[in-house]
Amino acid sequence: MKYLLMAPLAFFRLFYQSIYLALGQIWANKMRSTLTTIGIVIGVASVTAVIAALSGLREKIRSQVETFGTNTIFISPSRPDQGPFSNVSSWSIRLKSEQFDDLLEHCPSVGSFSRIASGGQLTARYREKSVESVNITGIEPDYHKIEHRPVILGRTFSAIDDMQARQVCLIDPQLRDKLQLDKDCYGEVIRLGYHTFVVVGIIERRPEMNFGMSQREYYEVFIPFRTVYKLTDPWLQAFAASKSPEVLEEAQAELKFFLRRMRSIDPGEPDNFSVESLQSALDTFDKISIMVTLVAGGIVGISLLVGGVGIMNIMLVSVSERTREIGLRKAVGAKKSAILTQFLIEAVVLCFFGGLIGVGIGQIFTMMIANIPNAELDMAYIPWQAIAISFGFSGSVGIFFGIFPAIKAARLDPIEALRHE
Repeated sequence: MKYLLMAPLAFFRLFYQSIYLALGQIWANKMRSTLTTIGIVIGVASVTAVIAALSGLREKIRSQVETFGTNTIFISPSRPDQGPFSNVSSWSIRLKSEQFDDLLEHCPSVGSFSRIASGGQLTARYREKSVESVNITGIEPDYHKIEHRPVILGRTFSAIDDMQARQVCLIDPQLRDKLQLDKDCYGEVIRLGYHTFVVVGIIERRPEMNFGMSQREYYEVFIPFRTVYKLTDPWLQAFAASKSPEVLEEAQAELKFFLRRMRSIDPGEPDNFSVESLQSALDTFDKISIMVTLVAGGIVGISLLVGGVGIMNIMLVSVSERTREIGLRKAVGAKKSAILTQFLIEAVVLCFFGGLIGVGIGQIFTMMIANIPNAELDMAYIPWQAIAISFGFSGSVGIFFGIFPAIKAARLDPIEALRHE
């Protein structure tokens, strides 16, 4: 019983002494130790910087996606790779308004739904002012709930506006300012192409998701869904939202089943439409980021390999320089396990030292990445998992490449070691 209690104490004492000796050796050979760990430093700094950039990009995407809602579902036509619709024109597989009739009654997991009709681009005019290439979009009343874009001044479209195809519109603040309308421009009349529309509200600007791409001024006008058909034969898409994020997959499955029936797609034939959610886009990005991290880790692993070889080389030099010390320790009763543990811990501490410097440099890289103009990486940060992985890799390199010098030191014959000059 006494032995069981003393064994852990003896181990921790040996562990403490080994770390103390290792730090003493590193301090006594500061320049040599620093140069030896350059490979570890480069590897750890590169890995942490890559992970920080990906983490920041993911947080940026997630924060902007959450403004749309992770339970948002996008429905659009899509030409399949095979089947009877694989070679038809895009216009032949376009979505039609009547294909969405009674959708909410047949899809119980869908909470809200809006058809989206693209009316193309028109010139907007107010008195002497005009703005070209304004995006015209037809929406239904539920659009605001799905897209989380409230009307900040005025009112939303009513069911009567849509049913009677009234010529009313919502404009974004940028177009209001460009046309030099009053801040509260409710009731003002503007022209879209050759048609006049009454402004009934100002809609909140959509969050930009350019992620470093060049920014181009764009202006938006929203009109009731059925009103678009007065202007053109529109291209149709649809937005939906599940009743909760928990039933998102059920809502997607119900929508696919409903649309296959409404579009007369036979069993076994591929869909000629897509039903995608923002959550699935996030999941796809997560998979891509994991693959990029693994590839970057593999490339950076070369630096760790070079650093490990340097560690092994310097430890072999250390064993050679301290042969008489090893002989003296063995002569006074030090066991092979104590010598092996001392040199192995010294190698690990040396790698941890390199890992610590690498994390520090990685943090500097992260701060530089976060301040790159227009890179959308201002949320870059080093997660604690990356720090743990970095030190884990450093420790593994120290054990793997330090075990051979440690074994060599432990196997030295004390008599021969004492004769060493």
